[in-house]
Amino acid sequence: MEQENMVFSEDEAIVEAVLFTIGKSVEVRQIAAALGRDAEAAKDAVMRLKERYEKEQRGMQIIELEDSYQMCTRARYYENLIQVASAPKKQVLTDVVLETLSIIAYKQPITKLEIEKIRGVKSDHAVNRLIEYNLVYEVGRLDAPGRPALFATTEEFLRRFGVGSTEELPEINPRQVDEFRLEVEEEIGRRNEDAVGTDGGRDGEGSV
Repeated sequence: MEQENMVFSEDEAIVEAVLFTIGKSVEVRQIAAALGRDAEAAKDAVMRLKERYEKEQRGMQIIELEDSYQMCTRARYYENLIQVASAPKKQVLTDVVLETLSIIAYKQPITKLEIEKIRGVKSDHAVNRLIEYNLVYEVGRLDAPGRPALFATTEEFLRRFGVGSTEELPEINPRQVDEFRLEVEEEIGRRNEDAVGTDGGRDGEGSV
């Protein structure tokens, strides 16, 4: 039994070393190859290490991404990290980008046209930003005239929000999506009113 425990401990140490060194998701088959064992034994070793991290509330956590695993920083410590490292500008998500990301996350795969129908405005800039941030990617093409691109969230999105799959995302109130559109429509309305007021002023000046 003591020898068996020692083997288990060594397996966990190997898994820890592999996940830490690779720094991105590692497939079960790759972990199994590192251990020199089968996939089931590899999964067992990963789960034991994952449970240990949870029990000890480590600063790192292991998340499952379909048939792979990744070691990443526990989300609640992100604010502590940015105290010692300047957050890259590209990680700053504006309200518009977050709204677009939310729509993609809950409606994926989805085209830009479908996103724009929900938001009520062009979304090229927001989608391009999300692609730049590696939170969204082009997953394929819709079998329709023009073959528009379909967008979905990436593994980086799952890591950033600390979930293993999109199925773990919290349920969203359907009214929230409508609120996104309402806010944009109100903003457009204000802009139109300002434009009319400005044009009216110019017309008045021209008629004098």
